[in-house]
Amino acid sequence: MASTTAVLGLGPMGAPIARNLVRAGIPLQVWNRTREIARPFADEGAEVRDGLARIDAAVILSVLPDVPHLRGNLTEEVLEAWSRVRPLLVIMSTTSPAQVEELASDLAPWGIRVADAPMSGGDRGAREATLSLMVGAEESDFVELEPVLRALGRTVVRFGGPGTGSLVKLANQVVVAGTLSAIGEAIALAERAEVDPRLLMEVFEGGLASSAVLSLKKEKLLDGDYSLGGSAANQLKDLVYASDAAERLEAHAPLTRMLQGVFDEIVQSGDGEQDHSVVLEHFRRGAGRRGETAAASEDEENHGG
Repeated sequence: MASTTAVLGLGPMGAPIARNLVRAGIPLQVWNRTREIARPFADEGAEVRDGLARIDAAVILSVLPDVPHLRGNLTEEVLEAWSRVRPLLVIMSTTSPAQVEELASDLAPWGIRVADAPMSGGDRGAREATLSLMVGAEESDFVELEPVLRALGRTVVRFGGPGTGSLVKLANQVVVAGTLSAIGEAIALAERAEVDPRLLMEVFEGGLASSAVLSLKKEKLLDGDYSLGGSAANQLKDLVYASDAAERLEAHAPLTRMLQGVFDEIVQSGDGEQDHSVVLEHFRRGAGRRGETAAASEDEENHGG
């Protein structure tokens, strides 16, 4: 049977994760900085905790935005309370491997074990319990953690010790960003030739260009609906972490740095809070600028002649 579990952070990912744990019959505690968001979970079978120091679960899943955000809430009072329980603290947000390793080192004197299990699959995967979970944990900790994660996803893979899950997630995010960017550039190219993007998607889906990214993001791309799923700003954050990890490991990663530049431009343009499929608009704008430049050059030549 799975251990008593706590979920910290009940946002777009944390809330469905908590609900799936309750549905799986796992004893659950929840905490959210804004208590009003946490209160309804009491009616769904979870115990709502007023403060982190009152969390006494064996497994604590942090679905907070990042490690610095979590650290900001780990007061001495909280650490003293948790040291009596000696829980397994699991980082589920996308972060750098170095941050996970440093957190594990800092919390070890308190008897708090640290693992990371970042997710892929987005809010839809969280709702449907079909997430892919990339785990970095000591073997003995993974034995305790695996039954909890099996309630959340179809794919649960341990890669090594703390931090390795985050490294794999960053590699995953490079693939996601690269695939989305390639699709966006391809659509923008086809549109310049007045090709119907829906027909383009049909061909992609029937051939080697098909992918889970295409399937999940197709409607957003075709409808121009960039309401928030995974934001462009978060995509940029992940690519920055990936670039840093590549530098730390002395890996050759020119594509990662190029993608970082693409999403940096998107964020600078004001689209950071849009779904990362808004990358299509980046390529549309680029095509428009090239068209305007070409038209201006032609006009100058005509007048000059």
